[in-house]
Amino acid sequence: MRPRDSLLEALLALKALDPRISVNEIVAFLYTCENEGLSVQELAYVAGLTQSTASRSLRSLGRLNSDWAHAPALGLVDAFLNPADGRSHVIHLTDEGRELRDRLDTLIRQAAPIDYKLG
Repeated sequence: MRPRDSLLEALLALKALDPRISVNEIVAFLYTCENEGLSVQELAYVAGLTQSTASRSLRSLGRLNSDWAHAPALGLVDAFLNPADGRSHVIHLTDEGRELRDRLDTLIRQAAPIDYKLG
C-alpha cells in the first residue's frame, strides 16, 4: 500500500471540517486562499463558477452566527462590504481559514514524489 498523496491528504483535511463540504466550496476556499480580497463576482470569474454558485459556496464557508453565512458555516472566510462598491462583498480568510491554508500548504510542500514502477 502506498502512502496518501498530498492532494488526497488536503481533501481529507477539508472533508474533516464537515463531510458535506462540496467541490464548489473547496474550490471557493482554495481560490480565496490564493486571492484574498476578491469580490464574490471576481472569485466567480476566476474559479469558473456562476455568481450564485460562488456566493452560495462562500456563504457555506462563513462564520457561524454571521448574518451573511449559512449552514454549514465552517468559519473559514469573512465577507466585508466592498469599499469601492458597497453593494458587493470582498472575501478574506478568518484565522481558522489561514490556519487551514497553512496546513494544506505544508502538506503540499512535504509531499514526496510517488515512485511508479512500470512493467
